[in-house]
Amino acid sequence: MSQIAIKDAANRLDDLVNESRAGREIILTRDSQPVAKIVPVSSDRPRPRRGSGKDFISFIAPDFDATPEGFEEYMP
Repeated sequence: MSQIAIKDAANRLDDLVNESRAGREIILTRDSQPVAKIVPVSSDRPRPRRGSGKDFISFIAPDFDATPEGFEEYMP
């Protein structure tokens, strides 16, 4: 983790983003006080697993697949 003043970071933003993509965290400072952090975006977002919605639907109406009134002409 490295620290850099915001004024200096403005001139090196492209380099700082590349460092972040490589896994380094960069702390931005103002008057020697930390104010922000540049961190890499995680691509390890958890994805829904197959079957994770099991038991999610608790009720299905008996006529859920019936043709709504007035739509008969659109059905084959």
